[in-house]
Amino acid sequence: MNFYDLTDKYEDRPIVIDDNGVQLNKELHNEIETKIRNLIQPRRLVFFIGDNSAISISIYISLLNHAIVPVMISRDLNVDLFEQLAELYKPEYIILKKENVSLRLDTDAFIEIGDYICQKTKYTVRHKLYDELALLLTTSGSTGSPKLVRQSYKNINSNTQSIAKYLEITKEERPITSLPIHYTYGISVINSHLLLGATILATNQSVVQRGFWEFFKEYGATSIAGVPYTYMMLKRVHFFQMDLPSLTVMTQAGGKLAVELHEDFAKYAANSGKKFIVMYGQTEATARMAYLPYEKALEKIGSMGIAIPNGRFELIDESGNKIDSPDTIGELVYYGENVTLGYSEQMEDLGKGDERKGILVTGDMAKFDKDGYYYIVGRKKRFLKVYGNRVNIDEIERMLDIRFKENEFACTGEDDHISVYYTGDIIEKEVFRFFMEVTGINKQAVTLYRRREIPKNEAGKILYSQLSIE
Repeated sequence: MNFYDLTDKYEDRPIVIDDNGVQLNKELHNEIETKIRNLIQPRRLVFFIGDNSAISISIYISLLNHAIVPVMISRDLNVDLFEQLAELYKPEYIILKKENVSLRLDTDAFIEIGDYICQKTKYTVRHKLYDELALLLTTSGSTGSPKLVRQSYKNINSNTQSIAKYLEITKEERPITSLPIHYTYGISVINSHLLLGATILATNQSVVQRGFWEFFKEYGATSIAGVPYTYMMLKRVHFFQMDLPSLTVMTQAGGKLAVELHEDFAKYAANSGKKFIVMYGQTEATARMAYLPYEKALEKIGSMGIAIPNGRFELIDESGNKIDSPDTIGELVYYGENVTLGYSEQMEDLGKGDERKGILVTGDMAKFDKDGYYYIVGRKKRFLKVYGNRVNIDEIERMLDIRFKENEFACTGEDDHISVYYTGDIIEKEVFRFFMEVTGINKQAVTLYRRREIPKNEAGKILYSQLSIE
């Protein structure tokens, strides 16, 4: 199998340039791919804790090219949660950076791949993997949920081609990695540019760091991708006053952008001859389902746009009937080849086939205008996007209950903010430490409220609508 055929695409150009001074050319990549091929047989399950570097991206390409199935894991995952995930899925190998020693499993058998090691684990289970299973992504950032999204080779290929088409990507592009490789949006930026032979500029620095912009300017980055939090930070670091002649495209996904920010960046793009493209996606759809053409960025402020090439949307009402009238709210349903196979919550699920059959009921409530442009108005279920990471607040509640057994918790929120209601005496700084260390959620995204009791109905279910009344 050769999922990424890089032979003719890159000629003498580097595949990846990172800010550690490593340039991934075809020769170096072939060396890495040979090591992977000689060490791991096809259809094996691997935990891959990667980062935005040349070696990491080369390993990712190599795994897909040799039909090895990686679970993409955040390098910030709490050690205990990592070990729980490993016990549940029992990977045959783990690949991680040498410095991530806290996440290594108890074996010393490993091979070095640049600044990474590929380690044979203690597990001897031979996994039964569905033939088309290519990649597994987490649904909840760094909270260590056992629920993984099962992506197929067809899913990745379809979505990659659609993204490359509507963004009009060419081999001359130089995207900078402003999002982590384990995140669906971050990995889709890598996938779509590899398809066209574009050189990727890889960095783990954030947009608030001087080094990010020094690297950006030194190698002439042409595009930047960000979640709503990224664009908040860009405005704070005076992005509009920066001299960035190489920049041509800005893309946004990972949650609904505030109307004011959408307008600010759309105006900046229009006035500076750049493209600002708002998008909509979910891990369950491989990456992206909709985009707002840059020409409409100012006219359709707040819109997520139209379906990507080879995809389509429907809205359904509470009875499951299709909605045909503009400005009528319903649940958003997407149809396309990029709709993933389904979830995995345990090792045995990895053998399941295509459960969704190209149809994704998104759980988002939306409407469309008279021109057919869609607008997200809310979420049907209790999922939030916090700084670009999808968070299940029911799971956060469960984890708080386990950690602080003498207290009772209820969580609500909106994108980029979680409200935690609790009863009893508690040291609030301990709760904030829990969010930082266990879930990876910054305490700035959390507000705590003490209550005499958590309101419930007679069946014992929490009345979330009454939490703020006291």
